[in-house]
Amino acid sequence: MDTLFVALRVLLSLAAVVGLLWFLQRRISKGTQSTRATKLVNVVTRQSLAQKASVVVIDMEGKRFLLGVTEHSVTVLDATELPVIDTAAAFESALAEVEATPTPRKSVATPIPFPQQFDPRTGLPRKLGALDGSILSLSTWKRAAVALRSSR
Repeated sequence: MDTLFVALRVLLSLAAVVGLLWFLQRRISKGTQSTRATKLVNVVTRQSLAQKASVVVIDMEGKRFLLGVTEHSVTVLDATELPVIDTAAAFESALAEVEATPTPRKSVATPIPFPQQFDPRTGLPRKLGALDGSILSLSTWKRAAVALRSSR
């Protein structure tokens, strides 16, 4: 009977501590919700150009920036005042303007492209997924099994 009371006291104490932590977490996160609404940088859109290179349009402090982003660098391609038009048209026009500009820009390091792989059943080029080559990819495990079978 004594152990039952001890177990109930432990459970009650644990519930009180968990309840206090939950209350504090709710109280603290309530104050940070207002700061989330006023973000300093707003990412308007992102367009991937290669596996590790992309073009990003961001809004910051009343200005719109077109950024070239690679694995090793971020380059400001264009900066304008924030327009009142829709974001899709702004991205398309800014991208067309950057492509049409004949002046040389600061070179952006281009990543080495992943070699093209072909599906052995169809002979068509394989589409590379986000997990391709990682341990989480099913195709990686299939290739490892084929490699183990062929080495025997």
